[in-house]
Amino acid sequence: MLLVGGDALLAGGLAAAGRIAAATGARLFAETFPTRLERGAGVTPVERLAYLTDMAVQQLDGARHLVLAGARSPVGFFAYPDKPSDLVPEGCAVHPLAARTGAAAALEELAALVAPDTAPVLAPLARPALPSGPLTVQGVAEVVGALLPEGAIVVDESVTSGFLLPPPTAGAPRHDWLTVTGGAIGWGLPAATGAAVACPDRPVWCLEADGSAMYTISALWTQAREGLDVTTIVFDNSAYAILRLELQQVGAAGFVQGDGARARALLDLGRPEIDFVALANGMGVPAVRVTTAEELAAALRRAAAEPGPFLVDAVVPSLVP
Repeated sequence: MLLVGGDALLAGGLAAAGRIAAATGARLFAETFPTRLERGAGVTPVERLAYLTDMAVQQLDGARHLVLAGARSPVGFFAYPDKPSDLVPEGCAVHPLAARTGAAAALEELAALVAPDTAPVLAPLARPALPSGPLTVQGVAEVVGALLPEGAIVVDESVTSGFLLPPPTAGAPRHDWLTVTGGAIGWGLPAATGAAVACPDRPVWCLEADGSAMYTISALWTQAREGLDVTTIVFDNSAYAILRLELQQVGAAGFVQGDGARARALLDLGRPEIDFVALANGMGVPAVRVTTAEELAAALRRAAAEPGPFLVDAVVPSLVP
C-alpha cells in the first residue's frame, strides 16, 4: 500500500504514484486530511484514508508493506475505547520514502525505476446529473459535482455532511480541494477568504457546516469589504452532528438518544433557529435559503454570474441521528 501526502497530492506526484501503483499492484491512498489535493478530470484519482477508525482499518486490512510518501504513519483521529490507535495492521512493515516536502520528486524518481513504461490513470470528465426534489446531503453533493467550475478552489469544512462529496465531484473539471488539517472547527470561512485573496482569478467555493460557520462568521464581512469571489454553501442541519458522531464512537450515544433530551439540546443549533441569510446580508453578502435541489442549482448559477461573495443556506437533514 502506498500512502501519499504533502506535495505528492499535486497532479505530478499523483501521476507518479498512480504509475507505481499500476505497475506494482500496490493500493494507493491519500492521507485523511490533505492540506491541498489536486483532483478532477485529467488528474490521477486517489481515495482518501477514512476519518472513521473502523473504515480506515478496513482500508488498511491486508497490507503487508506500507510505503509513506509525504504522509505520516496512520493513527486514529481520537483515542476510542476498544479500537486501535495505531492503524497499521499487525505484521505490516512501514517504509518511509519521503517527507512532506519532496515527496513528489521521490515518487517521480521511483516511478522511473519501477514503472518506466506505465502511463498514469487519469480521471475522465464525468459530472452527475442534476438531482431534483427536496434537498438532501447527497443532493447537495450531486449539485456541487454538476456545477463546480473549472479551476475552482474548494475549501471543505462540511464535516459530517461532507462524507458523500467525493464520488460526485471526482470527475468535475480540474480543481483544488483544501481540508482542515487539525481537530478545531471554524477554519473554513477564513481559509476561503485567504484563498480568494491569494488567487483572485479563481472561483472559491466554501463548503461549510453550520456549527463551524458560527465560529468565524465575521469572515463574510471581509469577503464583502474586499469583493472576494467566494461562494459559501452552508450545510444547515441545525446540529453539531460531528459531536453526536463522536459520542457514538466513544460509546456514549445514550447521552443524546432515548430520553436524554437535555443532553441532546447541547448539540442542537435550534432554539432559536439561526438565520444565515440575515447574518450574511447584515455583513454585506447576498444570500438565499434553499430547500430543494432545483433551488440550490439556481442559487449557484446566480452566484457564478454575480461578482463578489454569495452565501447559500442549504437546509439538509443530518446524516447522524
